[in-house]
Amino acid sequence: MGFFSRMQRMMKNSPPTGGITVVAPVSGEVVDIEKVPDVVFSRKIIGDGIAIDPSGDTVYAPIDGTIGKIFESNHAFSIESNLGLELFVHFGIDTVELRGNGFERIAQEGQKVKAGDPVLKFDLDYLKEHAKSVLTPLVIANMEDVKELTKAQGEAIGGQTPALQVFL
Repeated sequence: MGFFSRMQRMMKNSPPTGGITVVAPVSGEVVDIEKVPDVVFSRKIIGDGIAIDPSGDTVYAPIDGTIGKIFESNHAFSIESNLGLELFVHFGIDTVELRGNGFERIAQEGQKVKAGDPVLKFDLDYLKEHAKSVLTPLVIANMEDVKELTKAQGEAIGGQTPALQVFL
């Protein structure tokens, strides 16, 4: 996205004074992103955020926005808010190698969603048995636009509990 399109969007949609609240995409225990057993996430190569050790069976939209790419194997997706916050949700580590087994797509690419809308279903028992890790990173893909970031800790309820507070 170019500088001028960002400026136009910022002028039309100024962020709320409290920033943008990002809810947990899955239920479970919030974990530091540095503990994810994949250097792409733990070294924040894609961006900063958190991870969640999941429970339950659903991945929810973490913000109001538009679903970008949903990977063919249904293990990860991107979403962008109207204010330009770009997030990436990636269920587990090496889950792409499962070729979609253990996942079911609910939402579609290009679909407008509200925070808390279901995007994917998953079989946690299957994934715990077959994936390298089920830690689920929630990453801000456009960290260059972030002025301040606050991360939650503790237990989270997917689609409800605030996980990040982002100031653009």
